[in-house]
Amino acid sequence: MTGAPGRGIEKSKRKKKKKATAGNGRLLESEARESSNDPEFRLQRGTSSYGVQPLGNLLFQESSHNVRDVGLGSLRLLTDEILLDVLGLLSAEDLGKLALVSKSFYVFVHQDSLWRNLVLNEFRGDFIFRGRWKNAYITTRYPQFSGPTHVPLKVKGFYSDHIFQSWLCASLEIKTEWLSRDNIERRSNISLEEFVKEFEEPNKPLLLTGALDHWPALAKWDREYLLKHAGEVSFACGPVNMKLKDYFSYSDLVEEERPLYIFDSKFAEKAPQLGKDYDIPVYFREDLFSLLGNSRPDFRWLILGPARSGSSFHIDPNSTSAWNAVVRGSKKWVLYPPDVVPPGVYPSPDGAEVASPVSLTEWFMNFYDETRRRKEKPIECICKAGEVVFVPNGWWHIVINLEESIAITQNYVSRSNLLNVLDFLNKPNSKELVSGTRDRETLYDRFRRTYENTFPGTIENLSCEADEKAKKLLKEKISFWDTVADNKQGGGFKFGF
Repeated sequence: MTGAPGRGIEKSKRKKKKKATAGNGRLLESEARESSNDPEFRLQRGTSSYGVQPLGNLLFQESSHNVRDVGLGSLRLLTDEILLDVLGLLSAEDLGKLALVSKSFYVFVHQDSLWRNLVLNEFRGDFIFRGRWKNAYITTRYPQFSGPTHVPLKVKGFYSDHIFQSWLCASLEIKTEWLSRDNIERRSNISLEEFVKEFEEPNKPLLLTGALDHWPALAKWDREYLLKHAGEVSFACGPVNMKLKDYFSYSDLVEEERPLYIFDSKFAEKAPQLGKDYDIPVYFREDLFSLLGNSRPDFRWLILGPARSGSSFHIDPNSTSAWNAVVRGSKKWVLYPPDVVPPGVYPSPDGAEVASPVSLTEWFMNFYDETRRRKEKPIECICKAGEVVFVPNGWWHIVINLEESIAITQNYVSRSNLLNVLDFLNKPNSKELVSGTRDRETLYDRFRRTYENTFPGTIENLSCEADEKAKKLLKEKISFWDTVADNKQGGGFKFGF
């Protein structure tokens, strides 16, 4: 499920590694814009921060006066995150009244996350987007309203890391240094046998070129074609469903930290023509979950979104492997092997939950540099239209659209990762871990029984092969260190190959 969405209705939880000054000790919004020629800090969005500055700027002021605290009264003791959670319990009418109380409440009430949640909760995907979520709420709730749209006021002396960083993540241009590293292995015209031996069995990522050249989608899938065949179709988009024509209207205007994007597992059923415009590359056609027929877990998705949309760090569901094919646009990938947790990512002990930065830009801004300092380097690449990324099971990955992008992704089970999938489905907490199906607790029994009836004895053979490989690897490891130890005892250190 490469490209799985995170939280759709956003809670203001933000993991931060450092203050939101983007590397500068003192940073005003105006200064940020003036420094746009500095490669370390370039802005490309025009949204307003309401004059909010990072908290560190307060140290450079003659007065320690923070408008935020004065205007909140006793609520100043709450963190920005908690205060926004509290405000998220209010109605639109109450928020409108609260904005008149003080400059502080004016700034907090106009945070886009509050109005985004109101719009999505009240109107689901049937809303009229006008650049800001507050405008979307007003124009959708009162379609006859012809007054002016919201014009942000700049509040002087308001300092908040949380609010400033949210604005910065929505405004900061994607840095070239985030895109420069490309160390994934690329192959073209590779045989199926080579793919299985060199990549699928050793669980190694790969970027395939030329594998989609025959797809009709590559030539056809522009906006005009998609609107003709699916413009009135509602696709899953975060926590709601949106008609494709309405989604394009939203994505053309969106300037937020974490844009909504289409991630729909039923796209081929909803828009059959789209399902006819592609086929499964030969390398991924052994899909053992297909033995379950219509009762299999969700396995294919249409992914569509603007620049900055994408998926935060995750591992694909049910220990499956995946392939992700870009039809339009381009995507930046960062992948870590199963035994290396990416910086800024905090999985729960049982793997059921993952805490990470709110937005993709925030992760790159606060944690990407750490990938260069760490001993364990990630696999990285930019996948362009017509290319496919193979994501082995268990690998962590983050994916961000560098421009408006359309992709198809599928998860699959082959003999190479069958045992991993069975082990995963049979875990004691499988009810919390298994996804993509309502029958979570029975999936293991159903899948194993169906597979054994179709291919009797195969699981036992695969288990024996896996045991032999494990013994061989252990023996080689012990033999290597025995050789080192023997040579050390013999005097000078040398390898005895």
